Amino acid sequence: MEDEFRALLRRVRAELVSPAEFTAYERLLELAVDGGPAPGAPAAADRADRLAGILVAGEQPLWAREIAAFTLGVQGDRRAFETLVLLLNYREPVRCATAAHVLGRLRDPRTARAAAALATNPLRTAYALHPVRLLTELRAPESVPALLSTLERLLAAPDHCWPVARACVEGLSALGDDRATRVLLAARSHDRLRSLADEALARVRGG
Repeated sequence: MEDEFRALLRRVRAELVSPAEFTAYERLLELAVDGGPAPGAPAAADRADRLAGILVAGEQPLWAREIAAFTLGVQGDRRAFETLVLLLNYREPVRCATAAHVLGRLRDPRTARAAAALATNPLRTAYALHPVRLLTELRAPESVPALLSTLERLLAAPDHCWPVARACVEGLSALGDDRATRVLLAARSHDRLRSLADEALARVRGG
């Protein structure tokens, strides 16, 4: 069991309040955690189908959908995609971070386009940090244009949303694309971005 999944389970368990929730949680773990062959245990394909059913069934708590999506996503099951994108855009940063981790593992071809749409949406800037970081990790054709668009907008905005702006500069530095030169030069005019922008420019220019 990987560390991220353990952290997810600890977080979810801390949210539970009723005996019914604890019972549902334990039953879900029986599907999500592969304990190896055991008498009466469902086969892997059956477990995956049951987990996928949780994603589309009505009245399922968010924590159950999150555990199911995580389990399917790290196994490369693209049925988790829609739920993971929903969580990537969620109001709680910890859920966004978990979703971004799994989407990076899933490698669904739709991921970069979805992350770019979230990162560039001016109405969702407060939730754009993890989509920006995911775009950097993916190194997809959508990555550089989305980071440039987002950073350019933030530089001109009254509220620069510094964490997202810094993530854009760091992402452009990691991607090393010379299309970023103009926007990185503009970023140098802001004290909070200058040193990062200088590092990014050196990398973009091959220095």
